[in-house]
Amino acid sequence: MKYFSHLNTAVQLLQQYNGSLPFGSFIKQFFSQHKKYGSKDRKNISQLCYAFFRLGKALPTLPAEERILTGLFLCSAEPNELLQHLKPDWDSQTHLSLADKWRLISDTDAAAGLLAVFPWKDELSANMDHTSFCASFFTQPDLFLRLRPRHEAAVKSKLQQAGVPFREVSRHCLALPNASKIDTVIGTDREAVIQDHSSQRIGELMEFIRNSAFAKASASDGSPPADAMANKPLRVWDACAASGGKSILATDIFRRIDLTVSDVRQSILVNLEKRFAAAGIRNYHSFIGDLSTTTYDDQEPGFDMIITDVPCSGSGTWSRTPEQLYYFDPKKIDRYSALQKKIIAHAIPALKPGGFLLYCTCSVFKKENEEVVQFIEEQLSLQLLQSTLFTGYEQKADTLFGAVFQKK
Repeated sequence: MKYFSHLNTAVQLLQQYNGSLPFGSFIKQFFSQHKKYGSKDRKNISQLCYAFFRLGKALPTLPAEERILTGLFLCSAEPNELLQHLKPDWDSQTHLSLADKWRLISDTDAAAGLLAVFPWKDELSANMDHTSFCASFFTQPDLFLRLRPRHEAAVKSKLQQAGVPFREVSRHCLALPNASKIDTVIGTDREAVIQDHSSQRIGELMEFIRNSAFAKASASDGSPPADAMANKPLRVWDACAASGGKSILATDIFRRIDLTVSDVRQSILVNLEKRFAAAGIRNYHSFIGDLSTTTYDDQEPGFDMIITDVPCSGSGTWSRTPEQLYYFDPKKIDRYSALQKKIIAHAIPALKPGGFLLYCTCSVFKKENEEVVQFIEEQLSLQLLQSTLFTGYEQKADTLFGAVFQKK
């Protein structure tokens, strides 16, 4: 039967894969080399492979076939054709709670089995719910859109006309099924940005900075806050620009900014140029820079705000890329933490007195979050104004950490 053929293909793929590149890229290469698989075949095989990874570190001794079917059962909220053909006795039990499913598949304690998915509880940031976080790996996250200013109504109308379902999380945020195809429906980056809900909430910290800058400008020259900020664009440096989502967010929140972006990779800046063009961002500066080794020598008067969305474990996003959870080596936590401290230390000299540092990670580990905050306070003499862990596991979203500092 084709379903067993799909299962066998999934096992073969998992045996060939070693975690060195995103699994999505790996399986795409496989299908491009093997044209015999139709769209339904590709969907089923991909689903089976990701079910394997979603078990994380739990049940490591299960044979690959059993691990795939176990993961598929735990991920299924309703009967489906894969389980119907591959494990029919489980297909009728998909309505059970996650805890009851664990009791059905294993003799071990249900709670202990679930918590084994992500076994590093002691490494978590404060306010993380370990149980809820582990459970989130069995749910496919949503696709989130951030509606750009003045395009809110148009985007919703276009989605409705195209029959694309969505739910309104807030005035500027929509949640869509993860597999939604929207590229031909709306102008991505121009009208709306594909950006996770928690990543969008970093905007709350930017608004905090904006309001603080307003107050400072008003206090210094006696003019109303909005007028004080309007007199001169805010100098903003996105020091780890990557895909540029934070830069576009900053542009929408601050409106008048003198933007500089940098990254260690030339290819990133090339892609960024195309994305900024679609987003209507044309007047900006860019350069290649490795802040892990070099301090950026900025000319006076320096930057009003530096955004450091630093390289990290990405652990807050692993429900989207569960292969990273499966292959993760906890020794990497210390390496990332050390790298983050170097980047911040090399970026700070470019921040003018009274300027703001926005520190961000998509990590759930305290060594990448709270411990770096402590380092910035104690070793770099910046004042912590606010820090927040944006937990997304209850909203089918990522988990991010953000902190705002001011240079004394």
